[in-house]
Amino acid sequence: MNGLALDPSGVLSEFYISFWIPTAVLTAALVIKLPTIVRLWRDPLLRAVGGLLLLACAVFVFVTPSTIAWTNQVTGVPNISAPWCYSLLTAFCGSCLLLIIAWRHGLSERSAATRRAMRWVVSVYSGVIVALWVLFALADAPVERLRDLDTYYANTPFMREEILLYLGAHAVACLITSWLIWNWVRTEGLDAWLRWGLKLLGAGYVLNLIFDGSKLTAVFARWLGRDLDWLSTDLAPPVAALSAILIAVGFILPHAGQYAHDRWRLRLAHRELRPLYQLMKTVSGTGVPRVRATPELRLTRRETFIRDVLLPLARYIDTDLGRRAYDAALELGHPPRRAGALAAAVSILDAVDARRRTPEPPSDAAVGPDTTNLLQEIGAVSRALRHPDDIAAVRARAAVPAESVAVHE
Repeated sequence: MNGLALDPSGVLSEFYISFWIPTAVLTAALVIKLPTIVRLWRDPLLRAVGGLLLLACAVFVFVTPSTIAWTNQVTGVPNISAPWCYSLLTAFCGSCLLLIIAWRHGLSERSAATRRAMRWVVSVYSGVIVALWVLFALADAPVERLRDLDTYYANTPFMREEILLYLGAHAVACLITSWLIWNWVRTEGLDAWLRWGLKLLGAGYVLNLIFDGSKLTAVFARWLGRDLDWLSTDLAPPVAALSAILIAVGFILPHAGQYAHDRWRLRLAHRELRPLYQLMKTVSGTGVPRVRATPELRLTRRETFIRDVLLPLARYIDTDLGRRAYDAALELGHPPRRAGALAAAVSILDAVDARRRTPEPPSDAAVGPDTTNLLQEIGAVSRALRHPDDIAAVRARAAVPAESVAVHE
């Protein structure tokens, strides 16, 4: 127990997160968004999101120790993975800044200041990538290091500057991106899914700052002759992995969450119409054909079927009964909107019974009553049909002689 307390790296090793986990999450995020990106390829924001997720996947694929060793072996250059991984990470940081700036201000309404900011980001981070390769070419780093290169070469000329450059560029990008995101979160009128997505993105970039702080502290400690390498080798990697997971979820949540919400709303609306749909099936003798269709199309077909059956059934509706049923529902304590739905349900049930008794309506009912409101409120009427006891109470109270109702009026 005391040994663990004195050895932070031993404790952190228990919480190791494999880099393949964030890679899988980022890949899943890319796959989820890929159909939308392909369908709306001309949308530059969607292309940017796709490119960003692809870069993030590449970062975590190439920073795994096994891939680092493979890259070094294939090229024959020890530690060539260092500038390559640093370049990918720098490109990812610049892409994050560009995406947030464009997403925040909208591509169609970009001001001159926004365009200048985007050009500045491209120029600076492209320059950083070039500088990383130049510094590596000037450095002498013959010993391959798979996990502790940052601290091992912390005092090596040119490698020292390269390490500081990539960490500094990463920290600045994360700081600015985090600031932009949290300012955006405080904006009024944001969609709930977008707000939660931004919060996760903000948390992910804050964790990235912890990653940078851990790496820089370990490097500074090497300069002072101390050994805090565990901050770089044991703390920073799981922090980076958790950050990537939060960022991936943050990007997909606004779209996936809204998609799931819309699907749930459509299924709920389809289910709510079931009682009225079943009643209309008894009137028409048929129903909507069972074929594979999208939730939107299934809901539209059910709504259309109900309205198509209600239109001829309207000739049997007793408007006086409807008025008495509405008053009766109010007397029973129902609020006006629910009273209207219950009254409509009573009128429709009475019309169904009347149609069964007299299949052909009387000649003076050729043009039925106005059913505009009824056709618009089929959802509320269908929900009312789920409460037969309430309908029975309203129907019984509305069946009293018209004179007694007139006293109430």
